[in-house]
Amino acid sequence: MAEKKTAKKKMPAKPAARKTKKEKAAEVISEPVEEKKPEPAEEKILGLDEIIKTDRYFEADGRRKTSVARVRLWTKGGSEFIVNDKTFEKYFTTVRLQKTVLSPLEVMNCLNKFKISVLVSGGGITGQAEAVRHGLARVLTMLNPNFRKRLKKAGFLKRDSRMRERKKFGLKRARRAPQWAKR
Repeated sequence: MAEKKTAKKKMPAKPAARKTKKEKAAEVISEPVEEKKPEPAEEKILGLDEIIKTDRYFEADGRRKTSVARVRLWTKGGSEFIVNDKTFEKYFTTVRLQKTVLSPLEVMNCLNKFKISVLVSGGGITGQAEAVRHGLARVLTMLNPNFRKRLKKAGFLKRDSRMRERKKFGLKRARRAPQWAKR
């Protein structure tokens, strides 16, 4: 019997296996990175008396409807409250508006400790008063982070985002339709 010779077919060489991302990452030689030692905390939370001694001011913005108030609080310089180059009592004439503006200072028991200057614009007088209140609360939290808890609980740090709805075409106002007439 004749033996049949079977020709072995040569299999093509396998292509090199693709490397996974992990293998590629392992190949990358990374240079040793110097770890920075954490510096000792130089800034400690200052008490109110220690903050008052520094000669600087803190600034924050407060908003309500279309009113924007830029509030600056000086730790030195007496105890005056100026709004748009007028005294605070002359700008906010009613007692209700004055109480609204002063409420963050009353909550923190620091009514006559700071010089406060406010530039307020836009909106009406009530929106401006609430914008000043919001800005004043934000400045007080910048002054001392421990004030945040009491001011937040009183609701002075939350921006009241309610605004007037825009007028739609074909309507008298945002939703008021023209009066319908049968004849």
